Amino acid sequence: MANSKLQIETVREKIYYAYANLAMAHSAINNKQDKFGVLNYMIRARLFKGLKDGTMNIRTFFDDEKNKLITGKRCNYCGATEKLSLDHIFPQKFGGKDNPENLILACKTCNSSKGKKDLLEWMNFRGEFLPLMIIRLYLKLTLQYCIENELLDKKIEELKDMELPFRIDLLPTKFPHPQHLILNIEERIT
Repeated sequence: MANSKLQIETVREKIYYAYANLAMAHSAINNKQDKFGVLNYMIRARLFKGLKDGTMNIRTFFDDEKNKLITGKRCNYCGATEKLSLDHIFPQKFGGKDNPENLILACKTCNSSKGKKDLLEWMNFRGEFLPLMIIRLYLKLTLQYCIENELLDKKIEELKDMELPFRIDLLPTKFPHPQHLILNIEERIT
């Protein structure tokens, strides 16, 4: 049997594959692994398949809101506790809403640095992966937006010229080794 390369063509597949990779990275961090192993790849494959065939779902925003409460009053990007403000994960300039799911605490320095940039564009600009819980929130917001605007079954190329609050081309489908990742900002501080 020939090993075929995975073809990601639709917006749905791209979001689901990014989310499955996130779960793979999350499991590796929870198990304190230095690199991804067979179990992590199995988690990714099972979740991706389950999301595609509808036997599994992406969790609600409940866990993300709980995580914000646990993180407390600190910048979710760098961990600073001074000069905090609310940051829109999806910038208002691009249609980001003033709802709790789209708001996160950020220090003035990070908020200014990010400005009106897309969160993942800013992550690439910084050259550093954001905490996985922030990426998870971004992916859920992306999925929610695509459901509300009937974009899930469009080809990825069809979104190229659309003005959207997210960058489909920047959804992470590859993650650095687990030792270079953190779940949330508290891990970077301790």
